[in-house]
Amino acid sequence: MEIRTPDWVQDAVFYQIFPDRFAQSRRVPKPGNLEPWASPPTACGFKGGDLLGAAERLDYLQDLGITAVYLTPIFASTANHRYHTHDYFSVDPILGGNQALRELLDAAHRRGIRVVLDGVFNHASRSFYQFSHTLENGAKSPYLDWFHFDLPRLKAGKPLDAYPRGPGPCRPGYAAWWNLPALPKFNTRTPAVREFIFQVAEHWLRFGIDGWRLDVPSEIDDDSFWREFRRRVKAVNPEAYIVGEIWGEARRWLRGDQFDAVMNYHWTKAVLAGFCDRLDADLIRQTNDYRQVRPFSLKRFSRTIDGLLGLYAPPVTRAQLNLLDSHDTPRFLSLAGGDETALRLAATFMFVFPGAPCIYYGDEIGLPGGKEPDCRRGFPWDRGLWNHGLRDFFKNLSALRQAHPALRRGSFQGLHAQDGIYALLRRHKTDAILAAFNLAREPRCAAFRVPWRRWLGVADGDSHIARHGRLELRLPPRSSLLLRRP
Repeated sequence: MEIRTPDWVQDAVFYQIFPDRFAQSRRVPKPGNLEPWASPPTACGFKGGDLLGAAERLDYLQDLGITAVYLTPIFASTANHRYHTHDYFSVDPILGGNQALRELLDAAHRRGIRVVLDGVFNHASRSFYQFSHTLENGAKSPYLDWFHFDLPRLKAGKPLDAYPRGPGPCRPGYAAWWNLPALPKFNTRTPAVREFIFQVAEHWLRFGIDGWRLDVPSEIDDDSFWREFRRRVKAVNPEAYIVGEIWGEARRWLRGDQFDAVMNYHWTKAVLAGFCDRLDADLIRQTNDYRQVRPFSLKRFSRTIDGLLGLYAPPVTRAQLNLLDSHDTPRFLSLAGGDETALRLAATFMFVFPGAPCIYYGDEIGLPGGKEPDCRRGFPWDRGLWNHGLRDFFKNLSALRQAHPALRRGSFQGLHAQDGIYALLRRHKTDAILAAFNLAREPRCAAFRVPWRRWLGVADGDSHIARHGRLELRLPPRSSLLLRRP
């Protein structure tokens, strides 16, 4: 079958926002018991960020070169991360309610910025109506088939243990994500549940969102569910983006009939191993999906990147959501042991690689963060706390990507991978960008074949001339060089 992904995604630069921690607006009434904005984040505390605060900071994002925003969950919930959904049709009042989302969408769209929401469709919360109805009514509830209940237990009159006390094994009497009683798992085999989820997706697309990021979609182990989800979503908006949270190889979902793309953690792990030569071993050990990450040799890095590029059809590769970190991982800067050079090298690679780059809020100003919840700090709006040089660096990368179709829509060719230097070529029609990275701690030289004789430095405009079809470059330690075709 023909694989088609939304055309706009390959041109996008994404920015991921964790709403409780990005920005506050004085126009949203706040409850009294909030954590101080600048205090260390806690697992359960709220800081009071909201969607109007995000709307009021859109000029900041536009100046950075952002063209799409991915919001972690925003629906009514009892958790600061809002993955415990109470009401799928209501934006959390602490975030400003539905009207705040309306204002954010309208303001973003006026600036040409798309907005993608987080869809938590594998599980709900204990306060979700159909679940709490069963907590109250047991085997008499008409919603028994909405979740995976222990029916013999209910029919025997034994109550569900939705609020267990103390540590130890938990047997709540129903299936829950990671066996956490607060996250009862939907029974998506039930037609009414499927229809409910599809209607949620359709409702917010009609409201004006531009796509869905799907939380733990592999937990809904049913291709027919996701095929129908795609059909319903694309019927409302054929250009809606469907991106799944898959941490490894994802061909099952990327054949054109389920997701458009995935969060490219598979790529992230390769970048960590390739660009960080002093990974924080403690943080790596604390991050489940990164425990096997170790610094790569250049040869292995090149082989891994080639393998990733060969996994999926080109339209999928160009639609992948490439990221250095997220709300679920320590920040790249902290994983790299505070090595800003590693962050700059990796960010450059992200912006010249096929797929949509995604900046996690605060990375552009050097915000550190360890294992969650530390990776979810309040954004410091005091500009005196920013790394302005790093922010300018990200801004320039965004501008470079927007200026060159080769970086958004072009082919990818590995040119060189030895003696510490990795070089690649992106080309689209008459536009071309050559990127070279010296990953060694010493100056290195490299010579390799290129298709054109003359190249200009992106940063300084210096001319680089190929002799007899070979371009010779000398790079300082741990540096990158970007060249363009005149």
